[in-house]
Amino acid sequence: MRNIEEIVEFAINLVSDKTGQSFSYIHKVILRESLLETKKTYAQIAQENNYSENYIKFCVAPRVWQLLSTVVNEKVNKTNCRALLEQYIKQSTALKNLVEPQNNNKNNNLTVQESPEGQVPLASALYIERPPIEETCYREILQASSLICIKAPRRMGKTSLIARILDYGTQHNYRTVRLSLNLAGTAVLTSIDRFLRWFCTNVTQQLGLESHLNEYWDEDMGALINSTIYFQAYLLPTIDGPIVLALDSVSQLFEYPNLARDFLALLRSWYEESKDISVWQKLRMIISHSTEIYIPLPSNRSPFNVGLTVELPPFNREQVKDLAQRHELQINAAELEQLMNLTEGFPYLVRLAMYQSVRSETALNALLKDATTDTGIYSQHLQYQLWHLQQDPKLIESFQQVLIAPTKLDIEVASKLKSLGLVQVVNNQATVSCGLYQKFFSIQVLN
Repeated sequence: MRNIEEIVEFAINLVSDKTGQSFSYIHKVILRESLLETKKTYAQIAQENNYSENYIKFCVAPRVWQLLSTVVNEKVNKTNCRALLEQYIKQSTALKNLVEPQNNNKNNNLTVQESPEGQVPLASALYIERPPIEETCYREILQASSLICIKAPRRMGKTSLIARILDYGTQHNYRTVRLSLNLAGTAVLTSIDRFLRWFCTNVTQQLGLESHLNEYWDEDMGALINSTIYFQAYLLPTIDGPIVLALDSVSQLFEYPNLARDFLALLRSWYEESKDISVWQKLRMIISHSTEIYIPLPSNRSPFNVGLTVELPPFNREQVKDLAQRHELQINAAELEQLMNLTEGFPYLVRLAMYQSVRSETALNALLKDATTDTGIYSQHLQYQLWHLQQDPKLIESFQQVLIAPTKLDIEVASKLKSLGLVQVVNNQATVSCGLYQKFFSIQVLN
């Protein structure tokens, strides 16, 4: 009889090899518990891991059994999974690699190659869920005319979460459109008319439709009405089923207040249209932004005070420990405390440290000793943050004050510093967000 962890590891590798898919933490929990002689119920698993029973029962567990059924060519379920996997192991030469890990560097190589830069790939084993955020978003996107607003500083995981919500929509046969507003060049942002034509054209192309924009664009009607009619009369009726429209990096528009006010009001009006016009119920929207909204916007014209608002938190200690295990790193209590004090659990900072530790085969505590220097593992990131500060004298002057003591800042300044992840604001008082920034910038901008 095989060791439970051997079977789990074998199943994970088998699924990865044959499907390119990976098991998340909660998928592994479902599998591990189902292999035990005394099996926990889905309700018990849900309670112990801070998920709802329905999410475990109807979303997570079916995905586990579907993947395993695909790779072993038999119907796998909670009851028979151990017997089928043990039978498959006997017939597989992969067992040798599992019981002799010194000869199997596959997982380690994959981890080294997966950079912390950018979105965490859908198939990655390094995506850390932050319950109940994912489950809540998945449930919300299935609702007619839903609107999800995701707010967090840069490199906190907004784009990775959007990718998973869209993937969940795709699994339910929804059509999905993902548009980063960082891709809208300066020329596009010169007028609302030009921007909305760019916007509508991109959505049309991603839906795989022919563009009929000129047929619906009447200069006398104005860009807001034109784009509304284009969606209502052409895009929405043409697509069979719901459409999920994800708009990433909406904060890019805040530097163009007039355009931002018009576009945000347009999104709010589309949300309101679903109350009277059924075709608009097919449109589900996701909006992500990294800053607080500092442009004047009446409450009845804002898309940020309706629907579901999600604010991504940093990783907690258990999530950081989980991430270390996925990197195959042994992290003790002292190292965990050192890493948390330095990063406060900011996902990018945590992942970068672990990535560099695996890549350089250097102990984590050794890397963290020089982390705040110009030659440390964060040097490039810190120089990037410093460059942003130096572009705006008001920004760097305000941050200098925060480095000395908690400070009440102008809302626009506080918003920009928060979007960079440099400060957190509690009770109108801005403080430096983590030890890394406190140590580095105290030297760079105070001396």
